[in-house]
Amino acid sequence: MKKTALITGGAKRIGREISLYLASLGYDIALHYNSSSKEAEVTKKLIEEAGRRCELFKLDFNENSEINLIEKILEKFDTLDLLINNSSIFLRETLLNSSNESFNNIININLKTPYILTRDFGLYCKRGNSNGVIINIIDSMVKKNNINYFIYSLSKKGLRDLTLLSAKELAPNIRVNGIALGFILKQENENLEQYIEKIPLKELGNTDIVKETISFIIENRYLTGDIIFLDGGYNL
Repeated sequence: MKKTALITGGAKRIGREISLYLASLGYDIALHYNSSSKEAEVTKKLIEEAGRRCELFKLDFNENSEINLIEKILEKFDTLDLLINNSSIFLRETLLNSSNESFNNIININLKTPYILTRDFGLYCKRGNSNGVIINIIDSMVKKNNINYFIYSLSKKGLRDLTLLSAKELAPNIRVNGIALGFILKQENENLEQYIEKIPLKELGNTDIVKETISFIIENRYLTGDIIFLDGGYNL
């Protein structure tokens, strides 16, 4: 039986790796992107070369008050089985130097959109009496109170709580879990060596570890409402 996965922000970096990995597991891919059109086309081609179907969905979550992405996907695919809320933005701002604009931008993308997609995916599964899986990509800093990224931290703490609340309401048909990432991919011009000493396991993560964890969540049918901290113990 064919299965379809939606990955938000699925055109590049971790989202791209997740999209390609799910295609290798036999999923057709509904790939959301915003401004990364070239990267999205490349990823689509790689998925199709792997023998899976891929449809692209361009949408700016910050500019659209009506997010009907689930509806648009179901116009193209017969089923939707897996939702991965991966899209995210962050700004280095404390509470006192933040703006209403940055608050709206970050909350819209990091929390409001996952909320809407979770709700709409839940309604879809309820209508068809079908099962589904949701995986939210969070951040291991949700255990800390990082005021230097005040709004980002707030949004990810909210996404953590959305994971727990929706796991309770959407059971037993939908399982909802989160992956709280540490240092997985290096940002441009970022020297991550300074962080290694803060990580108990003394090494940085990689996308293979993320893929293994996604596979574990998908396959473990008794797992819901859990947040897996994939950070080498950094949150400790």
